[in-house]
Amino acid sequence: MSSTSLNKRKTPRGLRPAWRFPRKGRTVMAVKKVQTTLEEGHRRRMRRRDIESYAFLLPNLLLFILCSIYPVLWTLKYVFYQYGGIGTAAPKWVGLENLARVFRDEVYWKSVANTFVYGFGKVLIIIPLAFFLALLLNKQTKFNGVAQSVIFLPTIMSSAVMGLVFYLLFNAYNGEINQYLMGLGIIKTPINWLGKDHAMQTLIITAIWGGVGNYMVYFIAGLQQVAKDVQESAKIDGAGPIKTLWFVTIPMMGPILKIILMLAITSAFNDITNVMVLTEGGPNNATMVISLYAYQYFFPVSASSSVIPQYGYGAAVSVVSAAIAGVITVIYLRLSRKLDEIY
Repeated sequence: MSSTSLNKRKTPRGLRPAWRFPRKGRTVMAVKKVQTTLEEGHRRRMRRRDIESYAFLLPNLLLFILCSIYPVLWTLKYVFYQYGGIGTAAPKWVGLENLARVFRDEVYWKSVANTFVYGFGKVLIIIPLAFFLALLLNKQTKFNGVAQSVIFLPTIMSSAVMGLVFYLLFNAYNGEINQYLMGLGIIKTPINWLGKDHAMQTLIITAIWGGVGNYMVYFIAGLQQVAKDVQESAKIDGAGPIKTLWFVTIPMMGPILKIILMLAITSAFNDITNVMVLTEGGPNNATMVISLYAYQYFFPVSASSSVIPQYGYGAAVSVVSAAIAGVITVIYLRLSRKLDEIY
């Protein structure tokens, strides 16, 4: 028998090997099946993770809708209505009359001017003072830690309590400030600190005392982020402390300085408690600010208040005030773009 015929002879079935190399098509199908299974498992895990994330976010989302979105929509709705609140007549459509009334209201525009005076007076004093305190107390020592705590303490105090304390201090008849000044011989007669001539200055002093600690902490955090090697390089190059501060430290604190200024400006527009407790916007609207002016049309400032609740007009005042604050914010953001640059 020739070798060719032996090679052509088939191997008996019982003698064939138990394993085989799978064909190419079967291999591709098996790989695709494994990939599909892995992808489905990954999708199920991601879906479960998404459900858990939304479950954690749901309570905050509901509170945000109820406490932020809904009041804004409610305010925008009642801008076009005349409504005195619960227990009064049904809301009456008046169109743009409330907005037109705002632009004719001299007291409102006086409150806008007072708000700018109060805000700029507060910012121009509190920011340099907080930065100066941060420079003094930046080093980590026991004394600096105690001093930081004492200066920051008014920040966590209730604004109503703080206003009441300053009301007692600046009282024209038996206030401690007048008694100390008269005892030292600086003044001969008591000064009416809450009168028309000095009320705004008193409010600014109160706001500075209550907020300087907060901004001081922000500045300390910014100072600690400034690279020490850059300051040391400036000193090696012959720069003194003032030049190092002006040309190195402050420019490198540009981003956090931008945030601090923004917080100071927005808080000035929203500050209502101190004004309400100390002066209630008086005397003769000398300290009336836009937040308190809008507030009094929703809730009575005091039992002796002569302002009748007018939800529609109060909503219009709030919308116009928000627009003014938005314009100020946009202008500030455009002017402060260079603060984002770190040299």
